[in-house]
Amino acid sequence: MLEPLEQLQKTLQQSAFSITTPRRIIFEALQGHEPLTMHELYAACADQVDRASVYRTVALFEKLGIVQRLQMGWKYKLELSDAFSHHHHHCTCVGCGRVIPLIEDSKLENRLRSLAQAANFLPQDHQLEIRGLCSNCRP
Repeated sequence: MLEPLEQLQKTLQQSAFSITTPRRIIFEALQGHEPLTMHELYAACADQVDRASVYRTVALFEKLGIVQRLQMGWKYKLELSDAFSHHHHHCTCVGCGRVIPLIEDSKLENRLRSLAQAANFLPQDHQLEIRGLCSNCRP
């Protein structure tokens, strides 16, 4: 298996793009972190990458399947796609916006594949999000 930066370079090259310094910085800012809002991502890169480059790079990364959006009502957070991190699901707190990754469960994954197959559907990927209140926001 390729290292994450090598995988990024390969993914970009397959679509005739190169790995530029801003792209590498933005990728590394997303790597190994909880999902980030665009504001948080820009703040993590602000001293090295301008705002327009962050937005352009995120748009490119979404188009190429490098990052995925986690919808939270009308807002969203960004994280690396399963091609660059392990597959997982999320609990999202509707109180504070905290996103808690859930440990992968093979029984759940098998059940989701089974449900898709029963619907005569060939899934390409999926996201599962449980919305509620975290321990800090519960009364």
